[in-house]
Amino acid sequence: MTLPQTPTTKSSSSGWLNGFIGVLIFSASLPATRLAVREFSPFFLTAARASIAGLLALCLLLIFKEKPPAKHQLGPLAIVAAGVVLGFPLLTALALQYVTSAHSIVFLGLLPLATASFGVWRGGERPRPAFWFFSVLGSLLVVGFALSQGLTASPAGDLLMLLAILVCGLGYAEGAKLSRTLGGWQVISWALVLALPLMALLSWFKAPPDFTGITAPAWLSLAYVSVFSMLIGFVFWYRGLAQGGIAAVGQLQLLQPFFGLALAATLLHEQVSPLMLGVTVAVILCVAGSRRFSR
Repeated sequence: MTLPQTPTTKSSSSGWLNGFIGVLIFSASLPATRLAVREFSPFFLTAARASIAGLLALCLLLIFKEKPPAKHQLGPLAIVAAGVVLGFPLLTALALQYVTSAHSIVFLGLLPLATASFGVWRGGERPRPAFWFFSVLGSLLVVGFALSQGLTASPAGDLLMLLAILVCGLGYAEGAKLSRTLGGWQVISWALVLALPLMALLSWFKAPPDFTGITAPAWLSLAYVSVFSMLIGFVFWYRGLAQGGIAAVGQLQLLQPFFGLALAATLLHEQVSPLMLGVTVAVILCVAGSRRFSR
């Protein structure tokens, strides 16, 4: 079913709900990747997660007897595959060899701006000027909070993370635009299937010579980024972007670092500072402001 270019109030609300679920799922991606690259090479991790997700996506497409995408949809699907199946996972995995997952918060704060910018370019959206004010303010709050934690800079890691944010923003915007006609879960599924031959071949050549020394946390991290980060999260995310607007719903990514911190506090019993709570509340207000002036 084709979604309208300008979402109705009902579809917009559904879009924000789906986007919120997607962000929750993505919140554990970078910590899980950080844990996995301690025992897997970045190239194997990227290829393996895409191959596992690609096989699952192929099963879904066959079960539901989905028609293959049209020829004019193959180009956009290739952009999605290059951005979120190969580019972002590989670049972040390489970057997390140089920086901590906490350091990546600096760059996650820029992802909503990147997504909104590509949404204007590729999706034809035109948010109001006030939207950009709240978007920039929210990004600065996240980046400022991350820098206040005394993060150590790494030129190589920072460059890789910056490139990762750019290709991810493009992949998000292109996938959301395509979801309006192809469907949310179909977009990520066909993108994974399109990349499957290359990813399977790369998995074979980059596999560790011996798997006996791989610990359970590394396997669990690989399973999470394969099933949730690479497939299930995108089902909700692309549907949300298509329903609620790329630029608007994309601002929910400002909350992703704080979801990760909340997860750490809950599961690892790490301390949550008053500053963290204050910045979180301010970011939530920025997200609300972005939604209010997104159209």
